[in-house]
Amino acid sequence: MGESKRRKEQLGDQYGQAEPILPWLPITKAQSQKFMQWTTTATWTSIILVIAFWITLRFIGPGFGWWDLAD
Repeated sequence: MGESKRRKEQLGDQYGQAEPILPWLPITKAQSQKFMQWTTTATWTSIILVIAFWITLRFIGPGFGWWDLAD
């Protein structure tokens, strides 16, 4: 319990607030984790869309005459 009180006295008003990643960068660790989660989700979504587009062009498209690979 003494360590907690000492840390609280040392930090003052900043006690309990989120720490920035770097002192000169106003982005907190929680914000960076949320950004990484969002970019990972967006990346996988994009990969799935590219695969679906490729399957459409390669296999479904020629059946409708969009792209004839038999020529």
